[in-house]
Amino acid sequence: MADHMRFTLDMLSVDRTSGEPMHRQIYGALRRFILDGQIQAQSLLPSTRSLADDLAVSRNTVIAAYEQLLAEGFIEARGGSGTWVAPIQIDRASAPVRAAPTAPRKLSRRGQTIVNGPQPPRNAGVINFHPGVPETASFPFSIWSNLLLRNARRRDESLLGYLQFAGHPGLRQTIATNLGLSRGISCTAEQVIVVTGAQAALDLVARVLTDEGDDAWIEEPGYLGAKSAFLAAGARLAPLKVDRRGWFLSDPDLPPPRLIYVTPSCQWPFGTIMRIEERLQLLDIAARNDAWIVEDDYDGEYRFRGRPVPALRGLDHADRTVYIGSFGKTLIPALRIGYLIVPRELSVAFDKAVSITGQFAPLILQATVNDFIAQGYFATHLKRMRRLYARRQANFIRLCEAHLAEWIEVTENDSGMQLLASFRKPYRDGDVVAAALREGLDVQGISINYHASEPRHGLLLGYTSMDERQILRAVLALRAAFQRLDRDIAATGAHPGAR
Repeated sequence: MADHMRFTLDMLSVDRTSGEPMHRQIYGALRRFILDGQIQAQSLLPSTRSLADDLAVSRNTVIAAYEQLLAEGFIEARGGSGTWVAPIQIDRASAPVRAAPTAPRKLSRRGQTIVNGPQPPRNAGVINFHPGVPETASFPFSIWSNLLLRNARRRDESLLGYLQFAGHPGLRQTIATNLGLSRGISCTAEQVIVVTGAQAALDLVARVLTDEGDDAWIEEPGYLGAKSAFLAAGARLAPLKVDRRGWFLSDPDLPPPRLIYVTPSCQWPFGTIMRIEERLQLLDIAARNDAWIVEDDYDGEYRFRGRPVPALRGLDHADRTVYIGSFGKTLIPALRIGYLIVPRELSVAFDKAVSITGQFAPLILQATVNDFIAQGYFATHLKRMRRLYARRQANFIRLCEAHLAEWIEVTENDSGMQLLASFRKPYRDGDVVAAALREGLDVQGISINYHASEPRHGLLLGYTSMDERQILRAVLALRAAFQRLDRDIAATGAHPGAR
């Protein structure tokens, strides 16, 4: 046994250049040796003094490692006879090598639904036309940094503890006040629930308001993230058909809804604005069916001609609409701060629910967002971005007409951070996406936004995050992708697909 122990511990060493403390290195190595069976149960370990001498470390370092192993039950101290490996029952045959399971381990039905759905392309290191990505180079980082540093230095228990699950009180009040002025929404701070982004808001709504088998009307085509959230919650998706003309709210095939999800201020992906008669009809449908409306106002702040369209929530006197907003497109996406405006009767329920789900954003960041808005920086930044994005949209359309008119048609839109590109040839957008990636470009097809009907093909092109030079580079890469695709089609004689 002594020879075996000497051989085993000869492999033990410490790395003095590592950032990990040496006692943790010793502890981790001994724990691994014991679990893998290289040090067997009932083996005598070296004394702390002996091992410290062998490793050229202080004895206290080895004592700290032994104490951790002792606390976890890996070793035991026997008075007068030293330190021994505890008699732990481990399957030695399988411990050193983790054999692959003979059959794939199954996810839950909800897990399968989440991971098997289509996903927009997100490839690192390539230029991209990702929709909904804001400009960050123009963000006032110096102002933001000063506000964040001031909050980080505060020793305020309201920012350091677990007291405010539904959101920082100041930010909740500021959001309520700001939405009254900018989006025509009348609400109290108690109705504001702050979460980690719009997708977290959708997930929370799906958990709280839908049961297994409930019918949820979802725009067709519509936002993939919303469909995923409600499918994962067990809802049955009923396609609320939409085109560039509007919403088909009188479709006789639609079942009585429990919930209706819409993007009325800038429909995803068409960019259509819901007319007032459609909004009133939708509210009437919700009232007759005792249903909830979920209004996703993902791009409501970005309207380039005229004033922003008031939110549907502002017309809802019956208080049936859950409004979802986010700072990801107006500030920085990585902040991961979004919010819901819930009906009064749901405010307590959502407050409790967000504490259980863990979807609450860091309070220091919330406090900084509150300061950024309250001190006027947000309004100034938003005005600057509206002007910038309007210029970029006009420039982007000119470049598309100059370099891509053979393949796509892109028309201007009064709102939003992306434009719909219709194909002039019968391509499948998946083929275009693949060809673009070979040219070092990410683009998103619109067919992934269809759930229940034959998809239309085209591209959803985000232009807001790129300056003129970057937009030109991206447009030329997309031109090269279409040229490549046309050559491949000509060489194979294959039909490219269908619109």
